[in-house]
Amino acid sequence: MRSKYSVLLKTIVEEHNLGILHRSKDYETAKIVTYDVNRPAMQLTGFYNYFDPHRIQIIGRVESTYLDTLTHEERLAALERFMQYDIAALVICHGMQPFPECMEMAERYDRNVFITAEDTSEFQAGVISSLRSHLAPRLTSHGVLVEIYGEGVLLTGDSGIGKSETALELIKRGHRLIADDAVEIRKVGRDRLVGDAPPMIRYYMELRGIGVVNVRRIYGIGAVKPESGIDLVVHLEPWEEGKAYDRLGLTDEWEEILGVQIPRVTIPVRPGRNLAVILELAAMNNRQKKLGYNAAAALAAEHDSAIDAGAF
Repeated sequence: MRSKYSVLLKTIVEEHNLGILHRSKDYETAKIVTYDVNRPAMQLTGFYNYFDPHRIQIIGRVESTYLDTLTHEERLAALERFMQYDIAALVICHGMQPFPECMEMAERYDRNVFITAEDTSEFQAGVISSLRSHLAPRLTSHGVLVEIYGEGVLLTGDSGIGKSETALELIKRGHRLIADDAVEIRKVGRDRLVGDAPPMIRYYMELRGIGVVNVRRIYGIGAVKPESGIDLVVHLEPWEEGKAYDRLGLTDEWEEILGVQIPRVTIPVRPGRNLAVILELAAMNNRQKKLGYNAAAALAAEHDSAIDAGAF
């Protein structure tokens, strides 16, 4: 599937430790724009309907065995037809040495050709996962992302409500900062979001009255994390006297981000409330719900059973 984002081919080569058999003149700037890949068995037989050369092309044992059944002239013709297309890259799996005709055509048409010792299925799964991450739909949200007991918690709310101060207290309690002020959110699966910080401000935090601090330098490498899934949204808002707040938790709130529904809780802020402890509890409660236990629903069920039994 074509994405409006792109990733340098060089980045994919380095991530998957691919050996370079032939490097094109534009290798340093070549980009991948789709997370789909292709095994060109049909193309090598001459069928090019619906062929997308922008995909990474992968040759495994099936394609190699087929090419081995051809004569030199047939193999040369098949590979020339294939290399005439402006393919993004060709990767040969299982550490198999390329056919001389393949390298001849790669040099003639200046195509990128790589080799990996991984088997075809393993490499294909790995590179698709990598491309989905690099090319995922994304947005930048104002907020703070922290990891609490393994749960990615996105703090939102008006500027000055106390998001950074709450995150700082959580860091002191052993939890980890992913991003402060700006959170880059990517959709890496049908219902999975991942957040990180823009590279320029990664691990920095702004605190009014103090300024900008580097959390990793002050609290150590264990206080930060490059990225995290987003499992819960916590919206902080000023406490309003007389407003009816949910006291049981029977009503589920959701926030839609990039088409994914994420559980959300709204926490009113006023002096004296220990927000760090409340957020720890919110994270643990959210994990319990994912595991199938809802304390509010369990209490309501016990209450209804007691009424039915005539206890009240």
